[in-house]
Amino acid sequence: MRAGPSVSVCIPVYRGERFLAETMRSVLAQTYADFELVVLDNASPDGTGRIARSFGDPRVRVETNPATIPQPDNWRRAVELCRAPLVKLVCADDLVHPRCLEYQVGPMTADPGLAVVAARRHMIDERSRVLVPRRGLTGLTGMRSSVEVARRVVRSGANPIGEPNGVLFRRQHYLAAGGWRPEHRFAMDLDLWIRLLQFGEFLGLPETLAAFRIGRESLSAGNEATIYAHQKALIEELGAAPHLQVRRRDLAVGRLRAPSGRLRRRALYRMSDRAARRDERRTT
Repeated sequence: MRAGPSVSVCIPVYRGERFLAETMRSVLAQTYADFELVVLDNASPDGTGRIARSFGDPRVRVETNPATIPQPDNWRRAVELCRAPLVKLVCADDLVHPRCLEYQVGPMTADPGLAVVAARRHMIDERSRVLVPRRGLTGLTGMRSSVEVARRVVRSGANPIGEPNGVLFRRQHYLAAGGWRPEHRFAMDLDLWIRLLQFGEFLGLPETLAAFRIGRESLSAGNEATIYAHQKALIEELGAAPHLQVRRRDLAVGRLRAPSGRLRRRALYRMSDRAARRDERRTT
């Protein structure tokens, strides 16, 4: 009997018909072949389910919730449906580079002491054009301890590690850590990355292996103020955790940098919005 896949890539999705096919194609184009792709449709009222089921690839498994559940619960269920020991969650409008799994699975397989492997990502617009290249992991490439990562995160005042599509983690660590925490809904990814590091080291890859979409209708675009508030609250929580050994000066620097990080995010959404409006004018 064949063993299960080495890696599970899961896509929790709600009303994702615009970008889901492109996202799924980016996963299925991986040079590393031993993975499953689990798509969890959160009872979408649009064509999301039909698109997900249209892929005639045996690696694809489509699941559907009987009714729409909150986003954190959908993320939790998506990981619960994964069968492999290594997991990557990809949001339904983001992309992964063809060699993403190849570059990330190797280190995780070779070193059982690794808990998280992350890579840089491009910021892309609604047409998948790069707005800002090679973002993330400033000061975090190479092997890092939980203390080093926590201090760097706090000093950034933001999320220098990045979104789930750029990160690979171990399912057993995810379960032991308690998974995605809904109380940190708009900072769930960063919150989980730090908690996973109680089980091992962090590896930041210098390669750019993912793309985060800056779209006008995305969850991030519609909740910018809440994202900022959740990130600030998490930074304070990390600063107060004794085991992370965050210094007072780290926290002071992070508090000063947080507003500028917010301004950069706003600028990205303005760039994407202007690009989309130009495209609309050209087609009318």
